[in-house]
Amino acid sequence: MAFFRDADEVYQYIGGVFRRASEHPEAGPRLRASNVVMQVHYTDPDSSLTIRMTEPMEVIDGGDDPDADVKLYMPADIADKFWRGEYNLAVGLAKGKVKAKGPVSKILKLVPATKPLFPLYRELIQEKDAAAV
Repeated sequence: MAFFRDADEVYQYIGGVFRRASEHPEAGPRLRASNVVMQVHYTDPDSSLTIRMTEPMEVIDGGDDPDADVKLYMPADIADKFWRGEYNLAVGLAKGKVKAKGPVSKILKLVPATKPLFPLYRELIQEKDAAAV
């Protein structure tokens, strides 16, 4: 069974960490300075997020942005594992578990900037984790 019950939970938790990222003193400036528009399409449950890493940073739930610099495709459970610090995105891309369109190097350069956000994600997801036990 998938960790996320529906698209709304993906938007709440995964979208939530991206929304908090903008305000993070270390990660926020690095992400915004990249000027990358990334779209992530998830399965299990079907959902998508568009993250405009610009000034100001913007996170859009759902939809499709044909002009996104990079598009990623993955099960939502992989995103959950990534944000917990338990999944290597580069390995996922190499093994084909995560698919990408566009210059993947732009996203891989941003991965180190996300590490300070892992505790924020764990905080966001804490209540859901406790209910699952």
